[in-house]
Amino acid sequence: MQVNDGPSSHPIFVAPVNGNTQRSSGYVPGRIVPVRSPPPAKAPPPPPLKPPVPSPARPSVFNLSEDESRRERAQNQQKNTYICVGVFFCVFLLILILVLSLASKDVLDENCPHHNPVLHSWNPGHDLKKVVVVRSGEHYRLDSSATLYSVIIQAGGSVVFADDKKGSKNITLRTRHILIEDGGALHIGAPKCRYRSLATITLVGRSDETAVTEVPGMGRKFLGVNAGGTLELHGSERLSWTFLTRTIPASGLTSDHSFQKNFSRGINLRVVDQDTAEVLSNERFDTHDSYNDSMRLSELLKSLPVGRIVALATGDSAVKNLQKETKRTITDLLGSNHVNNLQYRQAWALVSVIGGGNASCTEEVRDHENHDTGGKALARREFITVDGVGFTVTAYSEWKNGYPTTGFQVDAVDKVVLNLMDDVSSWKPGDRIVVASTDYSMHQAEEFTLLPCPHCNSKQVRIQGEVPQFTHVGEILDGVDMRAEVALLSRNILIHGEMENSCYGKNWCQYFSYDTFGGHIKILGNFSSVHLSEVELKHMGQQREKGRYPVNFHRCGDVDQRGGYSDPTYLNSLSIHHSFSRCVGIHATNGLLVRDTVGYDTLGHCFFLEDGIEQRNVFFHNLGLLTRPGTILPTDRNDSMCTEITDRVHKGYVPSPANECKAVSTFWIAHPNNHLISNSAAGSQDAGIWYVFHNSSTGDSHGLIPETKAELTPLGIFFNNRVHSNFKAGLFIDRKVKSTNATAADPREYLCLDNSARFRPHENSDPSRPRVAALIDTLISFKNNDLGVWIRGGDIIIRNSGFADNGVGLSFASDGSYPKDEGSSQEVSQSLFVGESRNRGTNGGQNKYWGIGGVDGKMRTLPRNKTFPIRGFQINDGPVRILDSTFRAFSPTTERFTMAVGFSLKNIWQLTPRNHLSSLAFQPSVTLRAFFGRPGEWFEQNDLDGDKNSIFHDLDGSISNYKDTYVARADNFLIRHPQCVEFPHWNGVVCSGKYSQVYIQTQGASNLSLSISRDEYPDKPMVLRGIRSQTAPSQQYQPVLMMGKSYTVHWNGPAPRETVLSLINFDQGDWALLGFCYPNETVFQITSDIYNKQSNSFDGIEDYGPVSSISDLEKRQQERKYFFDKSVGLLWLYARAWHRRDGHSYCSTAGCERVKIIATMHANQKTQTCNCTANAYPKYKKPASNIVPMPKPNTEPCRACGATQVRTVQAPYERTESFVQCSTQRSDLTIIQSIWNYLKNQKKKTETD
Repeated sequence: MQVNDGPSSHPIFVAPVNGNTQRSSGYVPGRIVPVRSPPPAKAPPPPPLKPPVPSPARPSVFNLSEDESRRERAQNQQKNTYICVGVFFCVFLLILILVLSLASKDVLDENCPHHNPVLHSWNPGHDLKKVVVVRSGEHYRLDSSATLYSVIIQAGGSVVFADDKKGSKNITLRTRHILIEDGGALHIGAPKCRYRSLATITLVGRSDETAVTEVPGMGRKFLGVNAGGTLELHGSERLSWTFLTRTIPASGLTSDHSFQKNFSRGINLRVVDQDTAEVLSNERFDTHDSYNDSMRLSELLKSLPVGRIVALATGDSAVKNLQKETKRTITDLLGSNHVNNLQYRQAWALVSVIGGGNASCTEEVRDHENHDTGGKALARREFITVDGVGFTVTAYSEWKNGYPTTGFQVDAVDKVVLNLMDDVSSWKPGDRIVVASTDYSMHQAEEFTLLPCPHCNSKQVRIQGEVPQFTHVGEILDGVDMRAEVALLSRNILIHGEMENSCYGKNWCQYFSYDTFGGHIKILGNFSSVHLSEVELKHMGQQREKGRYPVNFHRCGDVDQRGGYSDPTYLNSLSIHHSFSRCVGIHATNGLLVRDTVGYDTLGHCFFLEDGIEQRNVFFHNLGLLTRPGTILPTDRNDSMCTEITDRVHKGYVPSPANECKAVSTFWIAHPNNHLISNSAAGSQDAGIWYVFHNSSTGDSHGLIPETKAELTPLGIFFNNRVHSNFKAGLFIDRKVKSTNATAADPREYLCLDNSARFRPHENSDPSRPRVAALIDTLISFKNNDLGVWIRGGDIIIRNSGFADNGVGLSFASDGSYPKDEGSSQEVSQSLFVGESRNRGTNGGQNKYWGIGGVDGKMRTLPRNKTFPIRGFQINDGPVRILDSTFRAFSPTTERFTMAVGFSLKNIWQLTPRNHLSSLAFQPSVTLRAFFGRPGEWFEQNDLDGDKNSIFHDLDGSISNYKDTYVARADNFLIRHPQCVEFPHWNGVVCSGKYSQVYIQTQGASNLSLSISRDEYPDKPMVLRGIRSQTAPSQQYQPVLMMGKSYTVHWNGPAPRETVLSLINFDQGDWALLGFCYPNETVFQITSDIYNKQSNSFDGIEDYGPVSSISDLEKRQQERKYFFDKSVGLLWLYARAWHRRDGHSYCSTAGCERVKIIATMHANQKTQTCNCTANAYPKYKKPASNIVPMPKPNTEPCRACGATQVRTVQAPYERTESFVQCSTQRSDLTIIQSIWNYLKNQKKKTETD
């Protein structure tokens, strides 16, 4: 905005300072309105014309002579002539300037910063010791490259990079730092006047330069914006990234070919399709020994259509029975000049085209002397497929050291064409691009340089150099969109760090061989205006220093309309690559829009929310790939960094990498109230997207918000995101960071991972208010080495999603299990699960495992290990639901189990029978629908408490074919009855009945195992170790029981002094009769109560009274009674639910119903092992029976089962627009409106294309 300080001062270009002055309603950052002088005051109107009146006669004082009058008239005429000529030339000059200006199309535009009339041309030259301070009233247009120590732009000063319509400028500013102070401004282009030339800012300096003083709050080697500063960088508009639409094989060709053999006598032949480069025929003709082979070769060549590519090469000798007719055919059809004169053991190779004659033929002959030909007879020709991909066909023959060698090769050459989804006509020859991995290893991402491609259409580019080393998928395979992302790295505005050749000094050189002290951009709060678009950031970030990121918004508060910014702050279409510390840092900043930005090959978390209080930020259509470990935070580090960087742990403590570190993520989301739409996390050492929770504000914001309530805050918009090629997980929602410093009591480092968080969103972050389900819509997760998705928490809904080729596709670890967020649950619907897709990957690129696929028997890359049990949907804890979903390609091999539905391995925790599965479709390629594990690799003994109690509810029989049944492990006789149906290949059993859990909590006895038997199967007990350490003074056991049955409980040591039974998932009236083993002299105090979690109080306390016999107890089961059979040592009582239970709550509406047993044992019996099995049976043995009859198997296939759409692809603009519109309607997200408008523009572009 222009401000005029008065007629005596020059106009200046200064944006108002946020927080210091009030912006006008018409303020538009970057827009320049030249100030013109006010027009002169209007002159009074001339008097009206009057008729001429003769002048009165006046006496003459003196008279001029006639010569003098003539001379005066001549002078006046000459003067008028000069005036006319001058006016003419002025007009001509103005017209000439206008014409030249129009001809060059460089018309003055008030939207262009470089057209501001107050600017002065600036050419400061090259002097790295020169400090430039741009003061108030100084407005410079940088017209040429410069080298300076630093540039400080003070209030009232501005610097603008010169530009022209032709984009002919090439300006590089090389400096140690640029600091924009309050009221200062730096402009390169504007939103409505994109920069066309090449602008480069090179930030120089080393971390060990002691003579260079650090700028407080900024450090070294930076572009900094202080409060009140303006930074506007806007390069030429270019498509940021898109997708492949056709697969690029590892060779660059759909059907590459390579062959070499040491002995293959005769003429070896390859026939290649000229349109696709596919090898159609591969044969050998022994023309040395066989007349028939010679004639067969002739007939085959004659049968080929004109234009077909043929490659021939001799092996050993080929001439003895090479018939004249065959030679004539080769000469006539292929144009050979040498075949008629071919000699014994000569090496000969030919590549030609049927019907092409001599012009199409390439051949070479080498003589055989002393068992050697002195090199290869080599023939090679180039061709182009119908898709514009260049390829070569090579044939060679050679004798070497007495052995003949023949070979053929079909290779892509410097003409590989990529087919892309969007119009990429803005990408130019010489630009650099990166193609993402579509395999398990993120290291299969590949960079290429673009070449001119006259024959390419607007959605094709041609790449230079070697052919791709790895296959990059460009298809929707088995219903899941696996198309590789392709990103443009080049921009015409470049900010980069000038780097040393190798690591030096204290820059973690033990971990990095290269220099990691790059440049950085830092923006402080209360800036006036910051917008960056179409900018390339390379070699930015400083690994040794916290807060030195390629772009870092540092404690800026609200940067959208809530913060008073009429034009909300954004980063748009940035290319951030080869970064040394993150991509975008958002630190105590809210409402920032990060859009169309690419983060490639970076150290540490890429898109990074720092202190756990950042909210309302929008990540829209960003791409991150090749995210490597860094050193700054424990969560950035890998194994070695974690255990070796110990300066912030308590003395002597060695961190645990698996529990405290190893979480580096492409999107590190430290608060759930942020929005992720249409992003792609395409390769990280650990996770693609990780939601982590902070109990309180951390880092520089420590103490600012004592309680963030992040775990209770509803999730922002999560729509249309992709996660693939990540080592640990695609999407991870779990855990928190430690918010206290290291102490002797807790020696772990500040901000390391902590395992105690549980995401449980509620209205207004208030646990007493209703829960708010977190919606994850249209997620695509594939080729993640371990977990496609891991989510712990309550009320999570996933829908319209696809999971393929993950170690484990989706694992729910619900928070609805006792004693966490009661009533919460997790659900997935309308989704597709694929075990082994047709994306078989490429062996290499740090893929560790290569083995046989279970579906097609072909070699493929594998997750984790050749023997790792692949699972589509993994049940863990509960309650969880999966419905209306489809499974494909889950088929085990002799080396590994591959199952559609499985369970967490080596599970100590509970599994609720309220895990519901329904309306599922299994395609024929699924040969193992469910599996409960077996002792062996990965499962170990398969005997932990959770392993033994694995169970789920098959609501409609779509898995087992038996409606309303429960599927459990085959050796679990706590839940069985005689009519159960066994599924041996599942290691499972299907039973009817009603099932719930009893949580048995004990106090006063350690190293205690529990043995529980159902009275109908006393010889089939289940032994439980408990979920806590065996040395813990208290323990918890969580068996699943069939309701309406009786059980006995025994111990492998002294009975516990205190036992609490919690009735979990009991419906009103459900009961189980339980007998606990105690010494026969024990005295009991037994009470029941109701535990209210919210108030942490106990209500309804009632005592249990004794009865004299088991029959009396059975008659009075509606009362609170117990019977102690001293002869056996069994304390019998009923665990009965007296109150109603609603929904997914595991406790009743009144609270959690409990029974508490306090046992007082005689002194000489306190150490007695309490196992009453031998005395209890056969006394209490009962005949096996079922309460709920076993249903008949389904006779008709479920036609309504499965996902409605069995293709999961990136949502089109229309669907994204609709989703965003709905989200806008249900919230006050003003920043979402800009995304909606962007989608409309994209839709218009698509329709125009």
